[in-house]
Order: sequence, then structure tokens, then C-alpha cells
Amino acid sequence: MIHQYKSNGYNIVLDVNSGSVHVVDDLTYDIISMYEDNDKDTIIEKFKDDYSISDISEVYDEITQLKEDGQLFTEDIYRQYITDFKKRKTVVKALCLHIAHDCNLACKYCFAGKGEYNGKKDLMSLEVGKRALDFLIENSGNRRNLEVDFFGGEPLMNFDVVKGIVEYGRSKEKEYDKNFRFTLTTNGILLDDDVMEFANKEMSNVVLSLDGRKEVNDEMRPTRNGKGSYDLIVPKFQKLAESRDQMNYYVRGTFTHNNLDFSNDVIHYADLGFKQMSMEPVVSEYDEPYAIKEEDLPKIMEEYDKLAKEYIKRRKEGRGFNFFHFMIDLNQGPCVAKRLSGCGSGTEYLAVTPWGDLYPCHQFVGDEKFMLGNVFDGITKPEICDEFKLCNVYAKEKCQNCFARYYCSGGCAANSYKFHGTINDAYDIGCEMQRKRVECSIMIKAALADE
Repeated sequence: MIHQYKSNGYNIVLDVNSGSVHVVDDLTYDIISMYEDNDKDTIIEKFKDDYSISDISEVYDEITQLKEDGQLFTEDIYRQYITDFKKRKTVVKALCLHIAHDCNLACKYCFAGKGEYNGKKDLMSLEVGKRALDFLIENSGNRRNLEVDFFGGEPLMNFDVVKGIVEYGRSKEKEYDKNFRFTLTTNGILLDDDVMEFANKEMSNVVLSLDGRKEVNDEMRPTRNGKGSYDLIVPKFQKLAESRDQMNYYVRGTFTHNNLDFSNDVIHYADLGFKQMSMEPVVSEYDEPYAIKEEDLPKIMEEYDKLAKEYIKRRKEGRGFNFFHFMIDLNQGPCVAKRLSGCGSGTEYLAVTPWGDLYPCHQFVGDEKFMLGNVFDGITKPEICDEFKLCNVYAKEKCQNCFARYYCSGGCAANSYKFHGTINDAYDIGCEMQRKRVECSIMIKAALADE
């Protein structure tokens, strides 16, 4: 399977199954588009008025050699890896701990019902948190590095328990030969020097929620009393980023129909001095005023192109930044299983509610059809895990002919369920944006390779 496209003056050819990327001239680009369905004589006849026969013949032979070398028109060899997924023992390697089902912001697009997940307000107890780590250790097999994300709501509303869980985890590492990598996701309202000191000592990563420009952020992320949060949190975020040497954190935003010019928000991050950033499209019901709709896609595609060009420009000027969706590894990338099955929700990655219930991920929390069990009794509904084990690019019809399938791994199961009632479909608008981000990422690699 071949994907060809033109971007920013580059002719790019992606061999989907091998991952090989070729930046080619116009003649090579055109011949590749005809190669599979036409013989050499037909292709010569097609282009002989514009190119010499010897050049056409040479390019044709080079393409043939690339095919023989496994760099063009390669066959799909990955399907065989999927067949035994259901038989594999579930090894849990990551937990999303819902430390607080409560929040001090009232974000308009919050999928979690203002932090309460459409249920009751609650804070995780230290007892539940400790048992969650025990559950992770018990179900992690030989996996040494274990990931734990403190999530909410707003986890800093339960900071003492966060500290207690981390202390407990550290006390277990040597005994069980495990290494906990803790992550904190925060809106920054309660961020202070004590939290920063603790985060810099214990947190492998910190995710900072900010939607970009002041007017954009304050419209969508107000406090409970309706005031904006930008002026309060930005200086704290800047201080934290500097205290971590601009590493091991992300400023993470959400763009909506209200700021389709989101490239300006990403650039705003960079102008504030941030080096690590992400900007995600909102996923919401289509009747919401801020929802992204199909008619918004042309503008969104323009914005990704604009952002990619600015990304290249700043890199070449020595003032670059990292944008999560442009960080593709074309040399190795994720392992085969990860490329086929994605984030591991419902199998390797689980969410834990404040009272200890287990769900496939944070976005399924509150939907009792997906409750897997709890940290005290373990997984009591393994059939749900089996369903998620088989959620992969080969289970999704829309992925079969998509060039981006090994980069997005079939997309988000929760988004699929939200719009189609099954985890084995795909969120169509999200797919369009993902394909564009992959194209931009590969083009950026080509542009930076010219340096």
C-alpha cells in the first residue's frame, strides 16, 4: 500500500507496510502512481513527450529495485501478530488514578462533568490508592517500569493522598523490583512552590492544562465563579517548566469550533517560553456550540499546514519547540503490538475511581457497562478485557485502507463508542485530522533533513 501526497514543495511517498518514506522528483512521483497497474512500455509511452526515454527507464528500474528491497509496494506482514492477542495474559502496566472527582474549574467542554464524572463528588482515600498500587504490582508480570497518572477532576485537591501514594509506591519498588513513573495532570489553580518541589522530585512528567491565548482559555476554562484562569496559572506554569529545564512536562490544550485558528494558540505557547506542548481537538456531541464539525475540517487542515511551516522555521532559527502530534519516529517507532492496538486501554492501561472501581480508561468511567471490577477483588469481568484485546486496526473496517493506521493504531476506543456505540469503529472527524497530522509530521522530517 502506497500513500502519495504533496506538501510544502515536497513530493512524498509513504510505503505504508514497511514505513519507508521517499522524497522524490516529479517524474518518480508520477511513475510510482502508475507502477502497479501498468507495464514499463505503457509508462514510457505516457511520459515520453515530457522526459527522455532513458530517464523514464532508469526511474522505473529504480522503483523496481526499491520494491525488491522491501521499501516500496510491500505486503502486510502484521496481521499474523493479531491472531493471538486474546490468548495473551493481560499484563497491566499503567493506571490512571482518579484522585479527585471534583474540580475547581468549570470547563465548558469537560467530558467528566466538571470533574464529577456525572456522579458524586469524591476524593480517593490513601487506602484505595495503596491498594491500587498493590493491584498494579500483582498484575504487572515481569514488567518492571510501571506508569501511574494522578488524574481528576483536579488531583491537587487531594494532594496529601497523592504524596502518600507516591511514598507507598517508592517503599515497594525494591521489594518487588519495580520502578514507578508517576505523572501529574493539573489545571494549575493550586500549584505552588511546595507542589513544584514535590513534582520535580517525584513526577516523571507533568501535564499542564492551558488552552492557549488568554481570551480562548478564559472562555472555555473559567473558575467556578466564572472568572478566567489564565492570569493565575500561566506564571506558575512558566516557573514549573523552567524548574524542569523545559523537559518532562507538557502544556496541553484543547481547541474547539471557537478557536479553529488554533495554530496561533500553539505559537502563543512557544512565545510564552514553553518547549513541550500539545493541542487536542475537542470531542463532543455535534449539537454543542463548541463542537468541531465536518465543515470545520478545511480550516483545520490549513491550520496544521500553517503550524508545520512555523515549526520548521523556528527549528531552523534555533528557537524550536516540540509539538506532540509532529513527533513521529520514522526509524523505529513503537513495537508492532503497540502499532496495531494503540494505548492498551482495557488491557494494559486501566482507570481507577476514587472508591477503587476499574474501567478501561478515564473516558469510560461512570458507564457501568464497562466496569471491569475493583482494586480489592481484581478484574471480575475478563470478557470486557478480551473485547478490548481485539480492538485493533484489523478489527476496524475504516482502518483497512488507511495509510495512517500504524501511526494512530486505530484511534480512540472511547471516541468510537461515543459516536458509534462500538469500540471497533472510528471517530471520522478525528481520523481526518490524524491523517493530516501524519502528513505534516513526515513533511517536517523531510524539511529538517535538508539542514
